[in-house]
Amino acid sequence: MNDLPCSNLTLPLVLIGGGGHCQSCIDVLEAAGGFEIKAVVDKPEMLGKQISGYQINHTDEDLPELLAKYQNTLLCMGQIKSSEPRRSLFEKIKALGGNLITPVSPLAYVSPTAQLGAGTIVMHHALINAGAQVGFGCIINSKALLEHGVKVEKLCHISTGAIVNGGSFIGEGCFIGSGAVIAHGITVGPGSIIGAGAVVLSDVPEGHIVRDIWR
Repeated sequence: MNDLPCSNLTLPLVLIGGGGHCQSCIDVLEAAGGFEIKAVVDKPEMLGKQISGYQINHTDEDLPELLAKYQNTLLCMGQIKSSEPRRSLFEKIKALGGNLITPVSPLAYVSPTAQLGAGTIVMHHALINAGAQVGFGCIINSKALLEHGVKVEKLCHISTGAIVNGGSFIGEGCFIGSGAVIAHGITVGPGSIIGAGAVVLSDVPEGHIVRDIWR
């Protein structure tokens, strides 16, 4: 298969997943600069489709060859109900020796004292404040706020406009929906889903779904 045409950027990159979240990822990459998108990988039925000016012309079967050639990659599959599809692909990327980049939008703010895990992406106008820690493979979406000392474990999606207040802990594989508010010092158990606009005022058990106000 032929590789995608690309512009005069610097870091050759393979994108895995060609849906709506991939559009947002490409926008961040192009705004940040320094990346050369060599391929977009998706399911066979997606072959030939266009995503933000790039053609999807590779499938998962091509990953061993692609990652041997280019190595650097970004997982562009979204995450809402479950982190398992992303987890499975991350494991495949690691097994093939892929190098997971950690792109940050130039419109975002990440404190010098914050930490970001490999494979995490920070979208436009997100704010990650002093001492916050974000684990492996997370999505910190547009206008999300992680306040001081927040810890987000791996494979979480902090969605658009969500607010996680200081000292809170978000367990592995959680989804925090658009506009949700997590109060100061709260623990959200692993695998939990906090719905759009929900307000969390006390700790949330593992694997729980919160749809409105949680006291």
